[in-house]
Amino acid sequence: MLIEAPVHAADPLLLAAGAALLGLIVGSFLNVVIHRLPRMLEAEWQAQCEELAGRDPAPRPAYNLLVPRSHCPACRTPIRLPHLLPLIGWLLARGRCAACGVAIPTRYPLVEGLTALLFALAALKFGAGWTLAAAMFVIAVLVALTFIDFDTQLLPDQLTIPLMWAGLAASLPAGRAPEALIGAIAGYLSLWSVYWAFKLATGKEGMGYGDFKLLAALGAWLGWQALVPIVLIASVAGAVVGLALMARGNGRDTPIAFGPWLAIAGWAVMMWGDALLPAVTRLLTGG
Repeated sequence: MLIEAPVHAADPLLLAAGAALLGLIVGSFLNVVIHRLPRMLEAEWQAQCEELAGRDPAPRPAYNLLVPRSHCPACRTPIRLPHLLPLIGWLLARGRCAACGVAIPTRYPLVEGLTALLFALAALKFGAGWTLAAAMFVIAVLVALTFIDFDTQLLPDQLTIPLMWAGLAASLPAGRAPEALIGAIAGYLSLWSVYWAFKLATGKEGMGYGDFKLLAALGAWLGWQALVPIVLIASVAGAVVGLALMARGNGRDTPIAFGPWLAIAGWAVMMWGDALLPAVTRLLTGG
């Protein structure tokens, strides 16, 4: 494992509270990423299509993670500063836009609260230090990827590739570069092989290339030993969700995002890999 638990801080509860507060702030920014990044990519793709067709791309107003400032999607009124406070702002606004009264999706406080909880758990697990900072970075990217994939079935390269490179870079001072490199290569090639085997057998695409890159990133951070537990947990979770959707009347061809289950499995292995890896080994070997 490339992320291991060091000695805990003198006051782990205080550290966890500070991590939770930071998680609320980061979660608020992740809401912006989750909402805007797919739209930024769509605008970029449309501009590329226009260029390929020999047309000049139509001028568009500036739109990125910073511009324009946060506003109500319905009436486009800028959100007041008190209502921008993570979690508290949603409660102060009573879940509605102060200008037009349209309901604000519960997704926003959910992402903020979830990020705060995951940061706090990481603080209790890893204690203070660079390991905790690395874990928070991984968690933040995984949260963003999870919700983007749920919404759009996209795992943007703008998130998966930096996550992979950061994992490889983090392995250098730890002296685990070979383990990280093998993890990244094996993670990518394993799902790439499954993709092509499924496509050759059925003529359909069973997953996207973003899934390969996400597993490669997790392999870079957690090492090649973590890949089997991650894929096993993600596959079981995805299968359970698929069966549940079929029981509710969804067809077998209904697409199911696999990225969120890879992200959840990767987080679980990062947090409890010291217990999960031996358990999976015993399960596979019958020991």
